[in-house]
Amino acid sequence: MPNSALPIAPTPRLQLRQISKRYPGCLANDAIDLRIAPGEIHALLGENGAGKSTLMKIIYGVIQADSGDLLWQGRRQSIAHPAQARSLGIGMVFQHFSLFETLSVAQNIALALGRGEGTPSQLEGRIREVSQRYGMPLEPQRLVHSLSIGERQRVEIVRCLMQDIRLLILDEPTSVLTPREVDDLFTTLRRLADEGCSILFISHKLAEVRALCHSATVLRAGRVAGHCIPAQCSDPELARLMVGDAAAMISDHPKAQGSHEFLRIDQLSWHSPDPFGCSLKAIDLTLRSGEIVGIAGVAGNGQDELLALLSGEQRLAADEARRICFAGQAVGHLYPDARRRNGLAFVPAERLGHGAVPELSLEDNALLSAFGQGLVRHGLIRRSRVRALAENIIQRFGVKTGDAQSPARSLSGGNLQKFILGREILQQPRLLIAAHPTWGVDVGAAASIHQALIALRDAGAAILVISEDLDELLQISDRIGALCSGRLSALKDCADTSLVEIGGWMAGDFTPSPSAPASAA
Repeated sequence: MPNSALPIAPTPRLQLRQISKRYPGCLANDAIDLRIAPGEIHALLGENGAGKSTLMKIIYGVIQADSGDLLWQGRRQSIAHPAQARSLGIGMVFQHFSLFETLSVAQNIALALGRGEGTPSQLEGRIREVSQRYGMPLEPQRLVHSLSIGERQRVEIVRCLMQDIRLLILDEPTSVLTPREVDDLFTTLRRLADEGCSILFISHKLAEVRALCHSATVLRAGRVAGHCIPAQCSDPELARLMVGDAAAMISDHPKAQGSHEFLRIDQLSWHSPDPFGCSLKAIDLTLRSGEIVGIAGVAGNGQDELLALLSGEQRLAADEARRICFAGQAVGHLYPDARRRNGLAFVPAERLGHGAVPELSLEDNALLSAFGQGLVRHGLIRRSRVRALAENIIQRFGVKTGDAQSPARSLSGGNLQKFILGREILQQPRLLIAAHPTWGVDVGAAASIHQALIALRDAGAAILVISEDLDELLQISDRIGALCSGRLSALKDCADTSLVEIGGWMAGDFTPSPSAPASAA
């Protein structure tokens, strides 16, 4: 296992020495050492809950360490708030963008820079110059809601670059990008590094880390588990550093054909009343019991609207109900609870607030969607059964938590996702619809989730997975398609397509590949 790092510069750009941070009942960071040289692209790896987010917040001034030293260009610093971090030349692009959708690109950047840097109109020339220089062209007058996800990320990065940045922190920057956008981003990051900017890159996509990063620090349970040069490591070696046991972390799942048709969507068109939404256009799709169908696409191309129509959160008129059928029965007009009685289980994209109520205990969150599983009798909650269900989910799906009384907000993203998925799977659904099932989830939790989905498929359930992670979709799906501007491509067997073809679908090119005919949707 390679364990060396790049040659150490005399004065690191950033150095952390014995950084510790404790929360009630949790030692989030335990005596962490980290150093990043000028021009270095340094990966920070680890499971959900390993302490990565806490460490980034300390560097960026969102929170303060309990002990230890932070040295910036050789001098000890106490960074009290993000504004001070930005003044030092530290910028951060969070996983969830912080942009005002109704404002223009220039207005969003002006808000971050402050009054002394000029008005939005005065900044337009600089925005064009900086964005063109780094291969991320932006039109300053465009409203953010009209931009693709990749373009919004450009706004976040350009906003940092206009502040004389010396260290750029990127948290899961490729999770919502197309393959072409990932390539463009990496070209920009390499250019920044060549100019001396240090980059701290947080990602769970190990192949990307190996392709981009000069070195890596791996956290496990709040401590440094090791250092390595990613290009000299395999995915299982990196996974072993992260989780201690790489068995089944990287696996190929056998494909399935499915049996009888369960879900049918027939010429589904729907006009979104949301001015920032996406209308659906004549969508056709069939999903068989015992198979997984993956739907790719850049966010904002109709995924949310399709999910709402399938889950029952948005209903069709009675005369349009047959546009969506479960096992031949029209359900397009039914409410969510009626669809659940017909075999539906649903894992939404948003964990907190949609998939779980943050303030409620895991026990109460288990009740929210599983109340029809004998947990309520004559209007009274059968608490012993609810508790047993929550404890069963925690045990069977390896959810790391104190107990079933822990509030949902206390769990890491990966553990909460495992809980929500387990809650739905243990209801033994005939149809499971899962949105972004492993978004921002570490490699160990992702493998656990994938194995649970495959097991449910093999038990005869029909599964629809909507995700922007093409590697994930190709790994677990039996057939795959893509959404673009509310239109759905034909579905093809995963073995008969490629990343290039799927990337074309995501960009709206639905022309069949000459090498392999598309299967009927």
